[in-house]
Amino acid sequence: MGAIPTQRETVSRGFEPSAHPTVPVTAPASPDAGADPRTRRHATLPGSPLAPGSARALVRGVFAEWAELGLVTGERLADDVMIVVSELVTNAVVHAGTEVELACRLEADGAVVVEVGDHHPSRAPRDHAAESPYETPEYGRGLRLVAALAESWGIAYRTGAKTVWARLSAQDAPAADGCEAHAGERALADAEILAPGPHRAGRDREWLGRGALSFLAEASDLLAGQLDEGLVAALTGQLIVPRLADWCAVWLEDESTVRGGWADGTGLAGPRLTRVWHASENLIEELRRRLEKEPPRPRNGLRSGPEPYPWPGEALGPRSAHGAALAYRLIAGGRPLGTLVIGRRGLTRFPDEIVGLVEDLARRVALAIGAARQYARQATISAVLQRGLLPGAVAEIPGMCSALVYEPCDQGGPSGDFYDLFPAGDGRWCFAVGDVQGKGPEAAVVIGLARPWLRLLAREGYRVADVLDRLNQLLLDDATEAADAAARALVAAGGRAVAPGEGPQTRFLSLLYGELAPFDGGIRCTLASAGHPLPLVLRPDGEVRTAAQPQTLLGVIEDATYISETIELGPGDSLLCVTDGVTERRCGSRQFDDGDGLARALADCAGLSAELIAERIRRLVHDFGRQPPEDDLALLVLQAE
Repeated sequence: MGAIPTQRETVSRGFEPSAHPTVPVTAPASPDAGADPRTRRHATLPGSPLAPGSARALVRGVFAEWAELGLVTGERLADDVMIVVSELVTNAVVHAGTEVELACRLEADGAVVVEVGDHHPSRAPRDHAAESPYETPEYGRGLRLVAALAESWGIAYRTGAKTVWARLSAQDAPAADGCEAHAGERALADAEILAPGPHRAGRDREWLGRGALSFLAEASDLLAGQLDEGLVAALTGQLIVPRLADWCAVWLEDESTVRGGWADGTGLAGPRLTRVWHASENLIEELRRRLEKEPPRPRNGLRSGPEPYPWPGEALGPRSAHGAALAYRLIAGGRPLGTLVIGRRGLTRFPDEIVGLVEDLARRVALAIGAARQYARQATISAVLQRGLLPGAVAEIPGMCSALVYEPCDQGGPSGDFYDLFPAGDGRWCFAVGDVQGKGPEAAVVIGLARPWLRLLAREGYRVADVLDRLNQLLLDDATEAADAAARALVAAGGRAVAPGEGPQTRFLSLLYGELAPFDGGIRCTLASAGHPLPLVLRPDGEVRTAAQPQTLLGVIEDATYISETIELGPGDSLLCVTDGVTERRCGSRQFDDGDGLARALADCAGLSAELIAERIRRLVHDFGRQPPEDDLALLVLQAE
């Protein structure tokens, strides 16, 4: 298109640049009384897959208001504008990941001008004619399809912004003789965005030759980042319609479907229709109802190639009574995951170029669904494991109330923090707050070893210091061996092989452990801290002091000897126990406990209940930094009544 225009210049086709109807950037989102009702503007559409739907809703609202004012009649022009807006916003937002501004204006002759402006381009506009012949031309992510629209209508550059616009006229509506074209297809014919009919098969090949590889690459990037199979199915519809087909549908199969077969009248569970997408939104629900009655039945087992699918003409109206539909089996890792069906009206068969391109895309969709399911399975396993590492209930202690906050940082794997509060017999209760070095399966092994042994030793009558002595020796003897066995089992089950230097190592454990014994005047507390943040005691008058002395981590020194201390908690006294996710919460170079920050925060909690103390400390920790906490967070408050 020649040299890049300077600021405020425009490049247009069809009429002079000076006539290009740019909507001013100061135009209001909703005009005040007396403002021109022909101009409507939506300030910003967020960079998310929901943006195209928001854009279409905006267009529908604008046309409804114009219709009430008698400025437009009929629905054809609105349908055309909606298709164009959807295409422009989808490419700018979904593929490029940017935010856009959308403008819509009705001209005096009844034509509608829409603009989609990218105010956060991935690169500054540049003159492609000045590129070195040895460089690969760059067109930006997701903008190659938009380039066809720009060639057909126009493109404008302003400082820091790039706008693609289109002008659609009411004269493009079909003649009254009933020769009707697909809504939106007339407006997009020159742009070659919608898949062409049989008489335009050459344009299929032209588009594929120019942009198929880019399309597949961008589709792969988009799908690979999704961790939810439902979202993968939704994005698949947006990728295919209307570029390659008029409509598409995605069926997904769960494990029972794979084992039991397809719905065939035998009562076995069949695939579920997850997503239906049509270029005309008003046809989606009827098409869904029709497709639900006839799920695809693959004939060739695990073959992913296309198979014919019955054309659902009665759901698409008289203009789409005939067409072609193909079903692609979605297979990843030798396992069937579902089926993708595409359809295009007015064809007896799909062009070979489209068939091959969708087959390549279906493989990428299957891989994305498989990865999302693997992530979901791993998350479920981790959640079950996490629940197994923590007590099912926190014991109630006579004369004392307790409050707990537990927030693992990584929701996808076992946390390194743990807690416990349990009866030990003989009128004693014991509590523990611990933190294992690292996270994941090896940390889970150490927690799974330590927590049951704490309970067993306590109930056998061992006192606090003795419990720590024996747990330290147990970790030194068994933790490395247990972690090594877990790692070998992971590799045997198909996990990633352990590289040299990454093998299982001894996992150290910091632990605050104590014993509580109620008496007439309060609660007697005997406790010891092994490499753990020291507990703090809050008196009713606001005085705060530490309740133990620091000692060595468990699992570090052979034959280490631990000591315990005893304090008495009177009515209203509170004991705060935390992990380093609280004390080492960062904000830049500062930590939450710098300058006795935790003690000062606790002093401000004088007079509060255990629940309110726990909640206030939790909130202060979260508010300390701008970003969410990067470490697990656990805190226990014990308050004598």
